[in-house]
Amino acid sequence: MKTFEIILTKSCMVRIKVENEDKAKKFSELLTSDIQDISFKDDRKEYEIKIVDIDCKFN
Repeated sequence: MKTFEIILTKSCMVRIKVENEDKAKKFSELLTSDIQDISFKDDRKEYEIKIVDIDCKFN
């Protein structure tokens, strides 16, 4: 069996409700993992955010 090294990239479109664009960028990176929302209820309440959906595009 052969061994291969593959570079895998993923791009996601995250729709997030939050106060401003800077916070949207910050929390989109901080509170998402792969293709799921990893924010906790306390995060959403404290930062007043809501991740609406994540649409990942795989290469």
